[in-house]
Amino acid sequence: PMQYRELGRTGLKVSRICLGTMTWGEQNSEQDAHEQLDRAVAAGVNFIDTAEMYPVPPRAKTQGRTEEHLGSWLAKRGRRDDLVIATKVSGPSEMEWIRPDHRLDRANIERAVEASLKRLQTDYIDLYQVHWPNRRTNFFGRLGYSHKPGPDEVPIEETLGALGDLVKQGKIRHVGVSNETPWGVMRYLALADKAGLPRIVSIQNPYNLLNRTFEIGLAEVAHREDVGLLAYSPMAFGALSGKYLDGQRPAGARMTLFDRFVRYTTPRGEAATAQYVDIARRHQLDPAQMALAWVNSRPFLTANIIGATSMQQLEDNLASEALTLSDEVIKDIEAIHADNPNPCP
Repeated sequence: PMQYRELGRTGLKVSRICLGTMTWGEQNSEQDAHEQLDRAVAAGVNFIDTAEMYPVPPRAKTQGRTEEHLGSWLAKRGRRDDLVIATKVSGPSEMEWIRPDHRLDRANIERAVEASLKRLQTDYIDLYQVHWPNRRTNFFGRLGYSHKPGPDEVPIEETLGALGDLVKQGKIRHVGVSNETPWGVMRYLALADKAGLPRIVSIQNPYNLLNRTFEIGLAEVAHREDVGLLAYSPMAFGALSGKYLDGQRPAGARMTLFDRFVRYTTPRGEAATAQYVDIARRHQLDPAQMALAWVNSRPFLTANIIGATSMQQLEDNLASEALTLSDEVIKDIEAIHADNPNPCP
């Protein structure tokens, strides 16, 4: 049976497997999206994650389609209150088709929420997340922090204040962050305490066998502050299934279709992936399920965000919920990590 975890300190219980949606409207049709939702909900999933900028890769002509596909399913099924719907407001970017100005200030956040509510065909969002920070810092694989505050930075006080007003209006219920750093998370929490603003309930960051950087600073924050991880890319864009090893590019797969996804196919990443896939095969495990089950087992995890483009992938991903890795498998995984830690941050 599906495990459920508390979202922050809200009392809200979310399924340990969260259905991610960023392929809907690009690699998946509306019918595919509805099939995935029906199957995931039947399996006990009550947590769905989307974003205003989806699908990915982001393009002007498809933007918003993912939320629309979820909205049309909600309208058809009428099960809104059974689900926890999470979406996101985009930070600064060059995606002018979403909004000409992307700063995380009050006007932009209010505009973003109204547009998402309309596409989702609902009058409230359970978890509204800041997709990435307004400030220049380390996220999306950036290493080597250099301190360059810019004139366009919006203080977190203003961002959280605007979100707080939307909570008061009932348009959003809870607030989360994504692609955040330990400093950013602690700053949000300090402002909530000081100014009586909403306390963030989750951190959606990348986390998988090739990128365990969450463990370095954020894991302690997650435990001590009850701000759990919503793990995205738990299979490293599918790389941990082993399907891209030795230069393979299967038809229809994300890294075959789109050349922007190179984060997990570096030489060090490929070497580690081959070793993790070998562990799975030696222990008679499916490599993808092993990678997901490992994320599922982390004590700082609130939910593991799976993504699938086919119903078979969805079935395989859902099956990871029932898989418990042996101490021997974990020991083998840790040995590879010690030799080649975080090859793809």
